[in-house]
Amino acid sequence: MTDSGPVQIGVGEGAMPAYLACPRGAQARPVILVLQEIFGVNAEMRRVADLVASIGYVGIAPNYYHRSDPDLDLPYDQQGVHKGMAAARKLTRATLAEDLCAAAGWARGQPFCNGRVGTWGFCMGGTVAFYSATLPEIDAACSFYGGAIARPLPGGEPELLDDVARVHAPLLLAFGGRDHSIPMESVERIRAALSTSHKEFELRVYPQEGHAFFRRGANGASTPAARNVWPLVQAFFKRTLSR
Repeated sequence: MTDSGPVQIGVGEGAMPAYLACPRGAQARPVILVLQEIFGVNAEMRRVADLVASIGYVGIAPNYYHRSDPDLDLPYDQQGVHKGMAAARKLTRATLAEDLCAAAGWARGQPFCNGRVGTWGFCMGGTVAFYSATLPEIDAACSFYGGAIARPLPGGEPELLDDVARVHAPLLLAFGGRDHSIPMESVERIRAALSTSHKEFELRVYPQEGHAFFRRGANGASTPAARNVWPLVQAFFKRTLSR
């Protein structure tokens, strides 16, 4: 059983909406920040936060679009893609760092947190998760199909591989081999950059999958890759957030 619902996290002089999913009980636990796709903190991101809580962590899905789109909750259609990309173009490294650090700091100030904070992001959030691994406030990062790791950010800032030397947190990365938005050349560039820089990481490619393979469809179905990678995610966070 979990307690879940909206919370507000202070950022500068404003507030960032977030969805909180917390296992019941007084035990302090690690927190995992669930980082949204371009579509906002929608039903799918809330599902993932609840999934995190179901295995004993606290899930927090912060809306890092809050400066321009504090209520963004988009469907998976062309209009949703258009609006989501417009919001994503307003993101910068500076605002992302401010929001991630604020979310991690807020979490560590709550009685449910034992001081350890990880991230798990999808699509745009996978890019943000990779970036979070460069921040001292984050202890581990899981990045699923992050498209702007090896290409410029939607707002035009350089690709995040430029920051690979600053990565300090362990990384788990997952990609689909048939993801037309992330060519395998980009995936291999990511692998090579992390290897050359001697970073702690694991990178998985699922050859038969396209983009967003962890997303659950309207009928509740999940892909073979989602079922395969979920135990790996659990093992990764158990190893990295218990240090």
